[in-house]
Amino acid sequence: MDLHLHDKVELKKAHPCGSTQWEILRVGMDIKLKCLGCGHELMLPRSKAEKSIRKILTEEGNK
Repeated sequence: MDLHLHDKVELKKAHPCGSTQWEILRVGMDIKLKCLGCGHELMLPRSKAEKSIRKILTEEGNK
């Protein structure tokens, strides 16, 4: 999966705040995500993050 910094993605499961939209803050072996609903940040291993992403909403990294 081709992920870039500041892409907005939709995850399969909703965050407890109710939002399913996240922004990518770090890309590498781990992916750092920021919830667009409440601002909570978390880091996931790349393999787990790629499995939980439903779709890429906006692609900021291609500019």
